[in-house]
Formats: sequence, C-alpha cells, structure tokens
Amino acid sequence: MGSKRKPFYRIVVADSRAPRDGRFIQEVGFYNPISEPVQLKLDEDVILDWLQKGAQPSDTVHNLLSSQGIMKKYHEARFAKK
Repeated sequence: MGSKRKPFYRIVVADSRAPRDGRFIQEVGFYNPISEPVQLKLDEDVILDWLQKGAQPSDTVHNLLSSQGIMKKYHEARFAKK
C-alpha cells in the first residue's frame, strides 16, 4: 500500500499459494515507517493464534514481531506446554 516514496505496509496472513499482492486471509496489523514516530499496530492475540496454527512469518515480519516481544511470548507459550 502507500504511494511512490510514501510506503505503508499491511501485515496480513496469506496462503503461501496466493500471489504476493493477491488474496489474503486476515489483516493482523500495519506498519508505517514514514510517520514520526514510526507507527506499528499489531493484533497480538490474533498473531499468536496464527503462529500456534503453524503460520510462518517472513523475515521482516519476524523482526517486527520480535521488536514488540510477540515472538518471545510465542516461544514461551510453545515450550511451556511441553
């Protein structure tokens, strides 16, 4: 999303067989790197639910989730059950 020189990203859950900018299952947040301060909104409960179901975040999204502490919560919950 966004326009030339003004990027704006939606963070979505998509099937790996869908085209890159095509259909997606659910929007779980957004990232606006241009605003001051940077805007990052994530629906933590929904993201944790999708990670539990086996969703694999891209490298960039993984870094965003790590910066917000979501990946740490996911790993703690995952290994606490075992």
